[in-house]
Amino acid sequence: MFNDIGPLELVTLIVLAVLVFGPDKLPKVIQDVTRTIRKIREFSESAKNDIREELGPEFKDFEFEDLNPKTFIRKQLDNEDLGLKEIRNGFDLKKEMAEVTDAVHGRDSDASSSSAGASGGRIDMTKKPETPDRDNRPPFDADAT
Repeated sequence: MFNDIGPLELVTLIVLAVLVFGPDKLPKVIQDVTRTIRKIREFSESAKNDIREELGPEFKDFEFEDLNPKTFIRKQLDNEDLGLKEIRNGFDLKKEMAEVTDAVHGRDSDASSSSAGASGGRIDMTKKPETPDRDNRPPFDADAT
């Protein structure tokens, strides 16, 4: 319940509790708080059981934690029936990136894949684009600026 409280924070809470309630009343306050937490948990469990009974036998595997979107998505992605692991394993990212790079540079993907295979599948992404010559400037449009 309090997994994210560190030792310094715990000591601070204890000191504050002693100062606020005093050493005489502190055990009674702790008993009241634990009794209240216990009653809330019992009420929560009975409400969950009532909901499960009302849903019927087709929802016997229903878990309230599945209502959390993160848990639901994680459970669905881990499901073997969808075949997502086969799809995920079917991608060759290096090959896909080489094809995209070749398409951007306007090269034939078959020729570059054989040359990329000869160099160990490494692509030089640091190559700077060629700058146009001073005589070969792009057209200037005065209205656009």
